[in-house]
Amino acid sequence: MPGMGELDGRLLREHRTLECMTRIYCAHHHADPSGAALCADCAKLMQYARRRLEKCPYGAAKPTCARCPIHCYKPVQRETMRGVMRYAGPRMTWRHPWRALVHVFDKLRAARHPRELRAIRVARTGK
Repeated sequence: MPGMGELDGRLLREHRTLECMTRIYCAHHHADPSGAALCADCAKLMQYARRRLEKCPYGAAKPTCARCPIHCYKPVQRETMRGVMRYAGPRMTWRHPWRALVHVFDKLRAARHPRELRAIRVARTGK
């Protein structure tokens, strides 16, 4: 994907996990049963997800979307992605076991709102 250099570390890993989940979902619900290519709608959803990850206020400390106190997806895209995750999540264990395991550990990450973190920082440093 062009511009892939903007995401790195945990954000890049999360994006790749989303790509795997979307391929599983799209192969079953849309055109290509091999899962090699995404349909236009799923490709558009992945572009949207990428933009959201690039603008995430948490950066590399981002919690999983289910645990995040900030809902950065628009309602339509959020429901679509929830459907993708609901379908593909259980299937990730068999198709991409390592990614599924890492995602489970990422779910354990504590999620605090950025305003709360800023208030703590200001209280400690006075800035």
